[in-house]
Amino acid sequence: MNRTPRTLNRVLLGLSGLVLLALGTGLILLSADPAAARWWGNTGPALMADGGRVLADTAMPGQSQSWLWPLLALAMALSVVLLVLWISAQGRGRVDTLVEEFDDDGAPGRIAISGAVPEQALRAALLQDPDVTSVAVSTWSLGRGGNGLRVRITPRQGAAPHLIAADATNLVDALDSALGRSSTVLISLDAGRRYRLGREERVR
Repeated sequence: MNRTPRTLNRVLLGLSGLVLLALGTGLILLSADPAAARWWGNTGPALMADGGRVLADTAMPGQSQSWLWPLLALAMALSVVLLVLWISAQGRGRVDTLVEEFDDDGAPGRIAISGAVPEQALRAALLQDPDVTSVAVSTWSLGRGGNGLRVRITPRQGAAPHLIAADATNLVDALDSALGRSSTVLISLDAGRRYRLGREERVR
């Protein structure tokens, strides 16, 4: 349901990791290896001199400043815009309406059911189960398939997941009957932070 660009995220994270790994490795070599430190001591001033010559050769007519600096500022501004667009692309797909239909038979009108209605109903019903610690219900867009619900349930330690899933399925069926139509619902059971971080393993 989530429209997060996972492939793009993995590529960007991979490239960023490789760049940081290369920089970190270079700094470690410069600080730990005397030969690398001597090489940098001999090469660094030459690189700085080459950079100064490039800036002098690219100076704007009538000025001492290089045209590379405005180009760098433009590239940074473009990078900021791209980062904002990338951030806004994360987690897309959330909507506020679960059902929306237009009926032109007789008196035309539009019927819409807010996603807050099934979200609150399912959350309140599921939290009545003592084996459930938390419930998160959200409404997502499925593209041409309309909208659907995502139900994330965190059971208590030692609870039977299949029983909780069966109860959630029955509640979803009752919700479909109340709404008069069937909606796509994704039910997931999460382990919770206590399960993931706990080191002690016991049979219960």
